[in-house]
Amino acid sequence: METVTPAPHTRTHTNKNRNHSLHHNHNQHHHNILSETSILVVLLLALVVIIILLVTIFVIIALLRRVKSNGSANSNKNCMFVAHSIVSFDGNTGRLDMKRGCIYGESPCSLPSATSKGVQVFTYKELQSATEGFTEANRVGKGGFGNVYRGTLGDGTLSAIKMLRREGKQGERAFRSEVDLLSRLQCPYLVDLVGYCADNQHRLLVFEYMPNGSLHDHLHLHDGRSQQLNWGIRLRIALDCARALEFLHEHTSPSVIHRDFKSTNILLDENYRAKVSNFGLAKIGSDKLNGMISTRVLGTTGYLAPEYASTGKLTTKSDVYSYGVVLLELLTGRVPIDTNRPPGEHVLVSWALPRLTNRAAVVEMVDPDLHGQFSKKDLIQVAAVAAMCVQTEADYRPLMTDVVQSLIPIVQNVSFGSSNSSSRYSKRVSPRS
Repeated sequence: METVTPAPHTRTHTNKNRNHSLHHNHNQHHHNILSETSILVVLLLALVVIIILLVTIFVIIALLRRVKSNGSANSNKNCMFVAHSIVSFDGNTGRLDMKRGCIYGESPCSLPSATSKGVQVFTYKELQSATEGFTEANRVGKGGFGNVYRGTLGDGTLSAIKMLRREGKQGERAFRSEVDLLSRLQCPYLVDLVGYCADNQHRLLVFEYMPNGSLHDHLHLHDGRSQQLNWGIRLRIALDCARALEFLHEHTSPSVIHRDFKSTNILLDENYRAKVSNFGLAKIGSDKLNGMISTRVLGTTGYLAPEYASTGKLTTKSDVYSYGVVLLELLTGRVPIDTNRPPGEHVLVSWALPRLTNRAAVVEMVDPDLHGQFSKKDLIQVAAVAAMCVQTEADYRPLMTDVVQSLIPIVQNVSFGSSNSSSRYSKRVSPRS
């Protein structure tokens, strides 16, 4: 039997096929690795592109906000807000040290650099001499943190000098808050800070003198010294106050929340033009979208917004509510809380709110001291503004800019002369009996 021996070329061919298969598998594996690497690179590039786009969008939004903020500031040329500062005092010299940063030493603020307006530094002896020893005859008011005296400074300037009590930390915080804010806020609708005294343990603030006292005194004190305010003056006061809050809320960045807006903190000059005072409880608003901050509930009962009184959540809309209460005081002549009135009339807001949108009832709630000398058309419009401001839900309350724009045409149409001689009031409207 013959033995068949494989041909050499056949074995060689088999080895070649095996080598070719191995090479093909290696190439395919290498190709798969390249494909996976390419996909990973593409994903990384896409991620980088997305990040760049997000950063670009963020920068554009920031620039737009800055342009908008500058535009708002320029729209109110008489008002200026200077960048935040930390206030510290040298106990020996009583001088103010203003450093970059936020009020009460909070985190630094991203605000444009500016110079605080000049405020004078007084010694205790200078102010003691200006008030003739802080005599009772020169005491013109009493606030939550101390007495206010009329004084004549060394240059002959008549000023209001507030001596703050030092009991507790709140008085010191109120002093620092007023110096910090008012040394940087410049607006004709805010009482001007002339200077301060931080001489040893003494803490005094010196303000421009407002000869006609507070709105509260004219509305609620019938002592023969307070002049009755006619309809035109009341509307002008309402507009002045609205402009003050508009500036604080919408022409400063971040916003300033007064937190104690009430008729006793509204002062009147020789022409009965109103200016807002007392920034001892003021807070800097949040930069977040809703501007809300959480804080201890402070203020005056009857003026506190419901959401702030119950939760401590504070926004500019809390000031809007307080403004609405003051507007009701101007319309009705009533105080916010009066337990001497009949049941159902103790709280001004709850009594007035259902009447503000009733044309017949709103006439009946008007202050009798106006003796019917007002325009019913204007009354209905102002009552509608008040009704919006004192809404229970903060989101339903208007911005102060909207309030200002609503009041401007009403005030422009009102004569500021004697209401008895004005043809606008020739038709008397019967007040409530």
